[in-house]
Amino acid sequence: MARLLSVNVGLPRDIAWQGKTVHTAVWKTPVQGPRLVRKLNIDGDGQGDLAGHGGEHRAVLVYQMESYRFWQNELSRNDFTYGQFGENFTVEGLPDREVCIGDRYRIGSGLFEVTQPRVTCYRAGIRMNEPQMAALLVARGRPGFYLRVLEEGEVEAGDEIVKVGTAPEQMTVCEIDALLYLPGHPRSQLERALRIPALSAGWRASFQALLAQEQSGGAVTGNAGLAPLSGPPPAWAGFRPLRVSHKIRESSTVMSLVLEPMDERPLAVALPGQFVVLRLTLARDAPPVMRSYSLSSEPSDGCYRISVKREPRGAAGAYIDEKVQIGDVLEVSAPRGSFALRQGEGPVVLLSAGVGATPVIAMLHALAAKASAREVWWLYGARQGREHPFAEETRTLLKAMPRGHRHIRYSSPDSGDRLGVDFDARGHLDVRVLRELEVPRNADFFICGPSAFIGDLTAGLADWGITTDRIHTELFGSGPSITPGIATSSHRPHQPPGPPGAGPLVSFARSGLSVRWGSAFQSLLELAEACDIPTRWSCRSGICHTCETGLVAGTVTYRPYPIDPPVAGSVLVCCSQPQGDVVVDL
Repeated sequence: MARLLSVNVGLPRDIAWQGKTVHTAVWKTPVQGPRLVRKLNIDGDGQGDLAGHGGEHRAVLVYQMESYRFWQNELSRNDFTYGQFGENFTVEGLPDREVCIGDRYRIGSGLFEVTQPRVTCYRAGIRMNEPQMAALLVARGRPGFYLRVLEEGEVEAGDEIVKVGTAPEQMTVCEIDALLYLPGHPRSQLERALRIPALSAGWRASFQALLAQEQSGGAVTGNAGLAPLSGPPPAWAGFRPLRVSHKIRESSTVMSLVLEPMDERPLAVALPGQFVVLRLTLARDAPPVMRSYSLSSEPSDGCYRISVKREPRGAAGAYIDEKVQIGDVLEVSAPRGSFALRQGEGPVVLLSAGVGATPVIAMLHALAAKASAREVWWLYGARQGREHPFAEETRTLLKAMPRGHRHIRYSSPDSGDRLGVDFDARGHLDVRVLRELEVPRNADFFICGPSAFIGDLTAGLADWGITTDRIHTELFGSGPSITPGIATSSHRPHQPPGPPGAGPLVSFARSGLSVRWGSAFQSLLELAEACDIPTRWSCRSGICHTCETGLVAGTVTYRPYPIDPPVAGSVLVCCSQPQGDVVVDL
């Protein structure tokens, strides 16, 4: 007979950890007497990170005494107390290998439904004083699980747990957890999981991504359920020498380079919207610098075009503008990235500002090459005509499409700019403009430009009712951080404090920083954090793939080795160390 041994609650608090302050509610304390369990949590309980924990489908976390005994033996520990694993209900019985997603239980006067396994993060390791705890919970098949509250009610330690409903498909917590996190994701099992109505939306989306990966015959490595935005594997590792065949002035600030192979081997045909990384040597005896540039031409195996804006203090842009000449050879990575035109028949809205036009004009080229019958909107903003690249090019491309539309805004037109000819209105692009133009709301929106431009449009589209799966963005430079429970840094990337390391050179391509590896760091993630480079992570032990990042060049070793390795051409920075010089897309 299953029984509730302890009810544990705790409110978020700040914990010092590795020089940071973590906001967490992983510390839970047993309570005496009855407690009311509501739709979102137990009275007196809370969650510190609502993005990863809490909500209707994660209202109550359950962990079983059998697993307590296992970990006491596994970790040689005898200091556990109820709530040790951050759970709300400590139970006797209900092992993960027997409880199924969708099973229903009566506990006290409440009615509960099993919705998903626990998603482990680094805070479990903090609570257990075991950094690899997140990985161990998955590897040993003992994650615990969440309950949804179907009927609010009071519960108390000692209550009997009565099973009152059996789930369809009968897939256990262990099976569901392994299906997402462990290598091998059989199609039949994914389809079974997706037939379980009680399965939470996040896990459902992960399994749908894995099923789509399997059905498309796409990448045979990597886990689309954990890293859906990693993009396809690059066509080659490292850098390939390409010759500059043309140099084209696009505007007063933008210069294009056309790059061709030096041999007979064709180039990889990029997805429209992808980017390449250039390794540039700006001065003799100086370390190379890395810069990422979107491809701005029709996808081709014969040549690539990149279009580079010269910024006031941009060394790479000035070098390309002034120093690079036709016939020069540049080192270029294979195309990579997930910001790419989606196939389909629905409307497409290409929104950009400044040099943000580069990836979306590649999409426009791809649509025009097929004389696409899709409704296509080209919406672009610049300061004035002198800073407006691709003006005539976009007019020509849109003429090839029977349902093409164009709207240009200048924020500060000069005296020679002709209203109604060169541009359509003064001001900036925003959702109000889209409403006035009656842009179709069922379109896919592709947005690229300055961070404020992207942020404002993304928020405005969401307020307008556009779903997140239809909003696609590309941000030049480092992307936003994911550091659950920890405030992100506002500092510019810099060399790490202390004496420089003597190890391999680690180049962070998006941040434009190269750093020598040193023994003070356990992972590429720790090195990036020491440099205040924006990072993304959650488990810090090679499980969740939140930290998955493009590996442009070089090789790494893993400690610990990830349970399910990333897609080819990517790296899990949370548990990797460089083997020789590396370039990562951070």
